[in-house]
Amino acid sequence: MKSAVNLLFLIVLSVLHTVCGLYFHIGETERKCFIEEIPDETNVIVNYKVELYDPRSGGYMPSSPGIGMHVEVRDPDDKTLLSRVYSSEGRISFTSHTPGEHVICMFSNSTAWFSGSQLKVHLDIQVGEHAINYGDVVQKEKLSELQLRIRQLLDQVDQISKEQNYQRYREERFRQTSESTNSRVL
Repeated sequence: MKSAVNLLFLIVLSVLHTVCGLYFHIGETERKCFIEEIPDETNVIVNYKVELYDPRSGGYMPSSPGIGMHVEVRDPDDKTLLSRVYSSEGRISFTSHTPGEHVICMFSNSTAWFSGSQLKVHLDIQVGEHAINYGDVVQKEKLSELQLRIRQLLDQVDQISKEQNYQRYREERFRQTSESTNSRVL
């Protein structure tokens, strides 16, 4: 029985793609895009911070006020959900309305003033219940510790349900593709 519970726990952890933290280097005129598979009606928060390469010190320093990031988010139907210029450090949030691969693109808003410089962008993408700041929820709704834990569990169950529905959707599309391919072959 205990091994079944452990197996279920591992399956749930592997299914839920929740947080991705990374950094990447980008030229000021380059564009970097990331693809996230997101179920419908799911909250997504993207935190980022830009640092500018300093050739004198050979390291990265906080970027100047003039450098920011243009962020564009497109849904699986290639509709733009968000397209805006942000400062050199920020938080972007959106809710998916269509299940599938969402594309998050980032590029510098800088002009020729700093052309040729390298930027280091720290990126953290939080999907689902991990995008909820429960500290704010406790203060806003004045929840007890038990009420907060129940709220977290309900949010996790809701996210698991959304993931399952998304996997069913993907399975149906794959089945349609397989049947179509099979009918053409035979």
